[in-house]
Amino acid sequence: MRGQILKPLLSLMITVLLLASLLTTFIWYTNEANHIHQVLLTALSNTLKKLKHFIMEECTKFEASVKVSVQVYFMLHCESSDYLWLPRSQLSTKCHGLEKATITQANTPVGTKLVYDGEKKRTLQVNPEIFSTFFKGHPFPNKTWHTCAVVGNGGILVNSSCGKMIDSAEFVIRCNLPPLSDGYEKHVGIKTDLVTANPSILLEKFGALMGRRRKFVESMTSYGNSLLLLPAFSYGRNTPVSLRAFYTLEDFESPVQPIFFNPGYLHNLALFWRSQGLRTIRLSTGIIMTSLALELCDNVQLYGFWPFDFHPYSFQTLTNHYYDDRKTKTKFHAMPDEFSHLLRLHSQGILKLHLGDCKAEPN
Repeated sequence: MRGQILKPLLSLMITVLLLASLLTTFIWYTNEANHIHQVLLTALSNTLKKLKHFIMEECTKFEASVKVSVQVYFMLHCESSDYLWLPRSQLSTKCHGLEKATITQANTPVGTKLVYDGEKKRTLQVNPEIFSTFFKGHPFPNKTWHTCAVVGNGGILVNSSCGKMIDSAEFVIRCNLPPLSDGYEKHVGIKTDLVTANPSILLEKFGALMGRRRKFVESMTSYGNSLLLLPAFSYGRNTPVSLRAFYTLEDFESPVQPIFFNPGYLHNLALFWRSQGLRTIRLSTGIIMTSLALELCDNVQLYGFWPFDFHPYSFQTLTNHYYDDRKTKTKFHAMPDEFSHLLRLHSQGILKLHLGDCKAEPN
């Protein structure tokens, strides 16, 4: 009898223990789930706070850059005329662009030791063969042009209708072999008096001119009988490909006339802009050509100079270049800093920056 009573009691105890165990497990699981839920909520909340802070910070930077850019662009030309032309006289005094921007047979005779401006320890003694590639005479007349257009490649030129205005300039400078056909004519024009070429373009697009070279020569027809300016003596790797470009154009009897940057001029120009507060590893082609234009021209107009990925007026997203969205190597160039210096020159009336769309003229 006792055994019959103990049996169900034991069974009940086991059942109660099992239920208690299940209840304990359920309570633990619920508490643990709540804890995990709370941890996730806290992490999500912190992430959202950081994201909100980041977005607000970026928006503030964006708004500030737009305000500064537009305000400076519309600053009145209030400086005295003596001060306005001071940068040009300083450039002429310290850099001598008119006489020394490019290498010629007159300013760089056989035996001259060239010091590479990008590699100060590298030098090259000019021998007769190298000398024969130097420009005979002078690439620029001993006078200033009335109007010059320096055309950058910024995405701000897309749908700008600036082509006719650019082509109306007396002397047109373009940077880094930009495309001028395929519908770009309306917005960037076609006239070219001087075009620069970074040797890296010759390496990437034309195989460093080590094989067939006709494609390169045909691509140069867009620039008519312009000057092709190459930094042959900035870095050691530039020299062979720049000389091949010279020989290629000569062999194919191209009307394009290759000329070389004078490394001494580029060195002095870098020192000049450093004295103006510009800190950069290397000046961009845009500011180099703007500096040269300030010595060669009475009125300098800049197009396609806008280093931001949004339009200053419509705030639409812009590509990096008007023809592609390939990014530049920011570690070498300080584009926003350069642009702020150009804006300052614009505000002083020394040059004119075109940041909006040009008025389309009727056909």
